[in-house]
Amino acid sequence: MNIVFLDAFTLLNNELDITDLQNLGDIGIYERTSPNQILERCKNAEIVLVNKVKLGKQHFEQLPKLKYIGVTATGFNIIDIEEAKRFGILVSNVKNYSSLSVAQHTFALILAFANKIVEHNNAQEWSKKEDFCYYNSNLTELADKTLGLVGFGDISKAMAKIGLSFGMKIKVHRKTAKSESMEGIEFCSLEEVLHHADYLSLHCPQTPETTELINTESLKLMKKNAVLINTARGGLINESALADALKLGVIAGAGLDVVSEEPIRQTNPLITAPNIIFSPHVAWASFEARKRLLSIVVQNILSYQNGTPQNIVN
Repeated sequence: MNIVFLDAFTLLNNELDITDLQNLGDIGIYERTSPNQILERCKNAEIVLVNKVKLGKQHFEQLPKLKYIGVTATGFNIIDIEEAKRFGILVSNVKNYSSLSVAQHTFALILAFANKIVEHNNAQEWSKKEDFCYYNSNLTELADKTLGLVGFGDISKAMAKIGLSFGMKIKVHRKTAKSESMEGIEFCSLEEVLHHADYLSLHCPQTPETTELINTESLKLMKKNAVLINTARGGLINESALADALKLGVIAGAGLDVVSEEPIRQTNPLITAPNIIFSPHVAWASFEARKRLLSIVVQNILSYQNGTPQNIVN
């Protein structure tokens, strides 16, 4: 079976064992693929693996051998799902491989603000002090602070568990009201979460309803000492509004692992905004999470080959 992986670098990073993947068939692995290279590389493929490479009707109608697309991620908006279905192409994704990794990274951003890690990372400055310690800004405890969570999927549930272990108060807004209760967690309106959160963390998918959910008006509802954290999707935030809010002191800071266009552009207004900690979309990318992801991709392909496809999204 001919298999092509069009953009393997961010997953494999030349460090994961790909033996199980190679055993699935005749596989061609490319670190990156530009749009004008897709058809040539996929012309003989029955299976195509992609992470960020976009595939649509213009590809499907010229790739008659293509029967299966494996998205090496949870989000599958890079694929024209309806057109794939019309051409008889199955599309699978990978769910819940990085929840613990993302929750851990999200708290790393929270702790960076609470403990001022970046501000105090200066051994040369420390060496000049008379006292055994110095601090150039206040450190704060997470205990009794309010963690606001938007969305309540696997990642957000892991966040709530960690927050509770720190002694935080947890307020959650979810799109669909469910008759569930969890000890220590209060479900409430978005407005209430925004109003009370000391740390507001976004964990919802980007849809037409949630695009720019964080905007000028919602930022005004937040505390002046609040910190916004986004490890979900960049489009959840109106970036110009957030940049202005940070410059004007409407909120205290932001920790961002995602932005609307990646890699981040020099024209992004957040680059010049104060009190931001950036990480380059790596919350998902712990070694363990990537290893888990690759294992599920292999299992997805094996299930397809055995006639019992799993994790199909179309």
